[in-house]
Amino acid sequence: MFCQFQQPRPIVHLLITPKSQILIVYVIKLWLVGQYVKQNGSYIVCLLGCYSLLMSGMEKRRIDDCEPGPVPSPRPVDRFGFVKQEHGSPYEGVIKSRSAIQFEREERKVRKWRKMIGVGGSDWKHYVRRKPHVVKRRIRKGIPDCLRGLVWQLISGSRDLLLMNPGVYEQLLIYETSTSELDIIRDISRTFPSHVFFQQRHGPGQRSLYNVLKAYSVYDRDVGYVQGMGFLAGLLLLYMSEEDAFWLMVALLKGAVHAPMEGLYQVGLPLVQQYLFQFDHLVKEHLPKLGEHFTKEMINPSMYASQWFITVFSYSFPFHLALRIWDVFLFEGVKIVFKVGLALLTYCHDDLIKLPFEKLIHALRNFPEDAMDPDKLLPVAYSIKVSKRLEELKSLYEKQNKKVVQSAETNGGCYNA
Repeated sequence: MFCQFQQPRPIVHLLITPKSQILIVYVIKLWLVGQYVKQNGSYIVCLLGCYSLLMSGMEKRRIDDCEPGPVPSPRPVDRFGFVKQEHGSPYEGVIKSRSAIQFEREERKVRKWRKMIGVGGSDWKHYVRRKPHVVKRRIRKGIPDCLRGLVWQLISGSRDLLLMNPGVYEQLLIYETSTSELDIIRDISRTFPSHVFFQQRHGPGQRSLYNVLKAYSVYDRDVGYVQGMGFLAGLLLLYMSEEDAFWLMVALLKGAVHAPMEGLYQVGLPLVQQYLFQFDHLVKEHLPKLGEHFTKEMINPSMYASQWFITVFSYSFPFHLALRIWDVFLFEGVKIVFKVGLALLTYCHDDLIKLPFEKLIHALRNFPEDAMDPDKLLPVAYSIKVSKRLEELKSLYEKQNKKVVQSAETNGGCYNA
């Protein structure tokens, strides 16, 4: 957590210029921060805070010293806080039409959800036990944005983890150090760079993102930090506090409700390899012609689908679609990633099957606008059944992997002999 101190009041008024007063104040602040570091550690975090503090103050002074002039108008942002591109986002029309037409329906939905979860989520568990099918149906239709952060914590089990571990987040952040601190700092500016919350260098968004990632890298040193984790933490921070985002990451990676996800970020990305193996087989089974075309053009899922699993579609997909996927993902588990992937390929099947290698790779990383409409794509995804087959393919993968390991050990033993 970044260090914050009140500005010290001047004890003696001397004949000092305004610029000198500003400099003296910030030198005192930096000295206070240095004393804090001696007592509590966490050098990198406080160093970032000091730099941000000094630079913001000097920047403010430079602005005040200038002649009054026209204030540049801020760039427009969409309803999620992302800066709009000058030529317009290809998905902007979908978002605008939806928000205009369904405003009244959204209001009714919010009232239903508030009644369902109760004050602060007090009625949630009781309602889920009584009407699980209603909950599932409503989540698939989309959680109201104003309630999304709270509901995500309830359905992921992170709220319980938070209540059972008071003070742990602060301890990890303040009193522990991480070997991943410099890697986290290096990658922070690459996480949602077009969102206003994360745009300011060393601003509140980047500091919160650093704190969450640093705390998790200390909490689970076997996983530490991997670049893709920034998009998970960044997405969560847009809907909840640092501590809430941290415990939701713990719930996901450690498996509070569903299977643990930590294998996505461990050395060698073992869970990514398993998911890509499963997805490759599903493509060949559900879309045999496209699977045959992929084989002919030497296309495999690692060329286009790895980020789908590592970031759960938060890396390059339209934000409004990613949110709807995350609603279902937190409630139903990773199978929705397979379903959405198959739905995308199904939706674009006729176009993809005609493309050669180079154009095929580009198309698989840049799906058309109409394919990214959640009201069109997600019903197709929900209709695809994969649960039983995923379990069978997981067993097959483990058997094959075990044989490879045994073969390697045998060959190694013979070589050593």
